[in-house]
Amino acid sequence: MQRPAHATGLYVQFSQELDLRQNARLHAFHRALRADWLTGVTDLGPAYVNLFVEYDEALVSGAAVREWVARHLASFDDSAGAEGRLIELPVRYDGPDLPDVAARTGLSEAGVIGLHSGSDYHVYAVGFTPGFPFLGEVPEPLRLPRRSTPRPDVPFNAVAVANAQTCVYPLPSPGGWNLLGTALDTIYDPNRAAPFLIAPGDRVRFRPTEGETPPLPAVRETWPAEARLPALRVERPGLLDLLMDGGRLGQAHVGLARSGPLDTRSAHFANGLVGNAPDAPLLELTLKGPVLTALRDVVVGVAGFGMRPVGQPMQRGFRLRAGETLRFSSGQTGARAYLAVAGGFAGTPFLGSSSTDLIGRVGRPLRAGDVLGLARVQNALPGFASLPLSLPAHITLRLLPGPQASREALEALGSGPFRVAGSDRMGLRLSGTHSSQQVPGGQVISEATPPGAVQVTPAGEPILLLADRGRIGGYHKPAVVHPQDLPLAAQLRPGQLVSLQPDLSGTPEDWARRWTMSADLDCTN
Repeated sequence: MQRPAHATGLYVQFSQELDLRQNARLHAFHRALRADWLTGVTDLGPAYVNLFVEYDEALVSGAAVREWVARHLASFDDSAGAEGRLIELPVRYDGPDLPDVAARTGLSEAGVIGLHSGSDYHVYAVGFTPGFPFLGEVPEPLRLPRRSTPRPDVPFNAVAVANAQTCVYPLPSPGGWNLLGTALDTIYDPNRAAPFLIAPGDRVRFRPTEGETPPLPAVRETWPAEARLPALRVERPGLLDLLMDGGRLGQAHVGLARSGPLDTRSAHFANGLVGNAPDAPLLELTLKGPVLTALRDVVVGVAGFGMRPVGQPMQRGFRLRAGETLRFSSGQTGARAYLAVAGGFAGTPFLGSSSTDLIGRVGRPLRAGDVLGLARVQNALPGFASLPLSLPAHITLRLLPGPQASREALEALGSGPFRVAGSDRMGLRLSGTHSSQQVPGGQVISEATPPGAVQVTPAGEPILLLADRGRIGGYHKPAVVHPQDLPLAAQLRPGQLVSLQPDLSGTPEDWARRWTMSADLDCTN
């Protein structure tokens, strides 16, 4: 069985603070790397001041990645296409904060509109949510701080300002920026041939106009509406049943999550039970499983934790005859199990993957009446098993020093068990179990988030980031979970205790060198 990917990465640093020229160089360099993609590199995440190069250590060495980066730094043309495209975006200036912004700046509402629409804005980065552009620089009089209390739900297509930046919210989400108006073009729609209107390195000009707000993009389905080889019908859905495959690679620059199974070890195991490739489409089941009826004879494998098939073996392939119903009973340990069928489920890929991305409106949970079909007919014998997977009674996650590692923060993370205060596919929010567990946190210029990063807010709250994490974040990341332990993190349940075991070997200087590489080849890395 193929072992799970071990993703890590490094930051190529172009500047230490916002610099329009260096950001343009960064995006030109990003384009150069994309044109000569190195096998084993899984993503490239451009942000304000650095470019994150994510790679799979099972496929390529860190030394080979650094050599590839250095070779391109020595030869790329930093003026080639550096300005990007000019995108003109019609805006209806009707935002609820427009009167307040006018009052606080001493301008009329027309003056605010004139200033905001009178400049071309550079796209420094795209992230937060899919297609969300970070634009700058806003004229000095409009540089107001974020709202003291963020809105829980900013409307789709809202145009906003905060400090020196302006943006468009391509999807409904929380947000604390000052809302000036509504964009009348859809900047992200997964159903379009070109889903993203704006890319990093582009320039955006806002044009005041009137008109109707476009509709929110429909959810893009990730399996065929009519199954060619019907296999399973959903009689009753579980808590969260999602179609997953190997994930959506190479899309960090537009803010799309990688997605894919959270517990890759169990997912690969389930596919192996029925003779599929490790990343063949399968179902990820969370805490409570569905009720499914077989529409044809199929060989099924279930692996993972949190539930087990009623009357059928766990972690061993079994046959379902046409008309048989499969049910699950919930367990007390673990959170996620994976159901694979021989031949794999048929999917309708979006940007190379059929994985569900709930935030990006790609795919949805199963519901009653859904029919999933086979990708192909594949002969498989029931009864196949491998070494059984196990889950320790108390989970300990090994931590490696992260991009903003400090000995103080790592020691605080290892000071005692934390409780899982909340969890979803984006990450796990952890709370300390005693007063001395306050973890030093802080803010940085927003940058790409590595797989398994432990991000710590200024309030000292650790958040362990998982597969659907935001691709750009501005909090300290003092640690990352050891890649081999991410499948364990995926099995943590809300309220469960987890211990963190940081690797404190080396010095802070050593830790920083592992994560960074200067874009200036004359500098020491």
